[in-house]
Amino acid sequence: MNVAIGIDLGGTNIKYGLITEKGDVIKKISLPTRRNSGERQILSDIAAEVVRLQQEFMGQNTYKMLGIGVGIPGPVRADGYVETCVNLNFKKINPAEALSEMLKDMPIVVGNDANVAALGEMWLGGGKGYKNILVVTLGTGVGCGVVLNGRIVFGKAGLAGEIGHIIVNPNEVDQCNCGKRGCLDQFASAEGIVRNAKRILEFSSMSSELRNIPKDELTAEKIVNIAKNGDGLAYFILDYCMSFLGKCLADTAYVIDPDVFVIGGGVSKAGAFLTDMIQKHYEKQISLSEERTPVIVAQLGNDAGIYGAARMVFDKET
Repeated sequence: MNVAIGIDLGGTNIKYGLITEKGDVIKKISLPTRRNSGERQILSDIAAEVVRLQQEFMGQNTYKMLGIGVGIPGPVRADGYVETCVNLNFKKINPAEALSEMLKDMPIVVGNDANVAALGEMWLGGGKGYKNILVVTLGTGVGCGVVLNGRIVFGKAGLAGEIGHIIVNPNEVDQCNCGKRGCLDQFASAEGIVRNAKRILEFSSMSSELRNIPKDELTAEKIVNIAKNGDGLAYFILDYCMSFLGKCLADTAYVIDPDVFVIGGGVSKAGAFLTDMIQKHYEKQISLSEERTPVIVAQLGNDAGIYGAARMVFDKET
């Protein structure tokens, strides 16, 4: 049976999945990322764990290892080259080539983590049955992956899908982490929702359950849950933030026209309450066609990355 190791390389943890071509998980583990130890040490840690998995499973005639797929939290070119990955302190390195050397020329495929997660969702998650999807993850920041005709879109410099840094509010006065002002990240991410909630609470006189929460304990999850319980101000805050995402999806639709928008990340736990809100704002902004691309919830959660990484390997074999 053909298998691949899918790896989701994060700033906190490295997740590994030994996965079959049918999408069955044989083994899944998560280990801490030694992010301050340098790029070579991180890759050496990955290589060592891959060797351990090989020793555990590849001695069995049941499995044939086709290669390793890795999702990295930063721009990745189609050839695997990473100019910079700030969360891991990677600079001007090709992780695929480096890992292949460490693992005796084993085939390695590398991609941006959001794109890789999108591929996973297309294969076995919310995007299953579609070939053209846009997966948006609402976490600390706004991540996005683009899959067209069943394949990840990288772009010239690996920037395809970085909608989190599209400027959606040119009147914004605060600076985004990227250095610009008015990025989608500043509104639709978990941190963006909290940031806008604090701002609106300060200038609004509306009563709200949010006022009973200390500012340093306010989270996007709490805002969403209070909004779901019918709190008017909490709903207004969330709706305001999602209006920027809805507009951004409409703008994106004019470029790639996906079959479906899949919303993942921690904020997506709100389910249809959130996606219906995004759908409403998307439909307000889109025209030229009576067809409306559906906005749905991702299904694979934190495992989307390992599934997508393994799928990259299987796709390379075909």
